[in-house]
Amino acid sequence: MKIAARTDKGVVRDNNQDSYTACELEGGAVLAIVCDGMGGAAEGALASSEAVRLIKERIAERFLSDMSDLSIKSLLISAIENANKHIYNLSKTDESYEGMGTTAVAVIIANSYVYIAHAGDSRAYKISDEKLIQLTRDHSIVQRMIENGEITAEEATDHPSKHIITRALGVDDEIKTDFCQEMFDDGEILILCSDGLTNYSKPDDILRLTSDGCYYKYADRLVNLANQNGGGDNITVVAVAY
Repeated sequence: MKIAARTDKGVVRDNNQDSYTACELEGGAVLAIVCDGMGGAAEGALASSEAVRLIKERIAERFLSDMSDLSIKSLLISAIENANKHIYNLSKTDESYEGMGTTAVAVIIANSYVYIAHAGDSRAYKISDEKLIQLTRDHSIVQRMIENGEITAEEATDHPSKHIITRALGVDDEIKTDFCQEMFDDGEILILCSDGLTNYSKPDDILRLTSDGCYYKYADRLVNLANQNGGGDNITVVAVAY
C-alpha cells in the first residue's frame, strides 16, 4: 500500500482542529482515520486528537488478519463508540469543554475491501475508472435538505448552513455510526478528507490532481488546491493506493 497524508490550518484559521492517522496493521492491512474537531480552538483540537488516538489504539490492539467482514465492522463501530463515550465524559469535566465534539471517518483496507465507519461530514471517496465516487453520506443540515428536495447539490455549496452537522462524537453519550463496505482493487485510490477540502474544491479538480499515478503527491496537491481556493477551513487529506 502507498499512503500519503497532510493536514493544514488553511489560509483563514489561526489553529488546526483536524487530526488524522494512517498506518499498517497485521497482514499488510491499512488503517486510516480523519477527524475534524468542533467547539472552540483548543476543545475541538482535543476532541479530534483524542478520537484519533482512541480509535487507532482499539483497532491496532484487536485487529487480526483473518477477521471476518462482520468482525471488522464490529471493531470499527465499537472503536468509534468507545471514543464517543470518552469525549462525552471528558466534556463534562470542565465548563470550557462544553460543546466539544468531532467528526470521524475511519477505514480499514484488507482482503481487497475497504471497510468504512463514520459520523459527521468528513468523507471517504474512491477513485476508480477515472471516476470520483463518494462512499460516505454527510450527516449535515444541507445533506438532509438535498434529500428532502429543498435545495440542489449545487445550491448546497454556498448554503449558509453548510457547516452545520447533525452527528458528531462527544455530543451525546451514544453515537449512531454509519458503515459501508466496498471492493478496493489494484489501481484504485481511497481519499479521506475533512470538509476543508470538499468545501473549497470541485470534484473534477480532485479527480484531475489524482490521475497521474504520483501517489505521494496527492495529499499535498489537494491541500494546496483548497488553500488556493480560499482555504477558509482546516484541511486534512489521507490518500491510499495499491
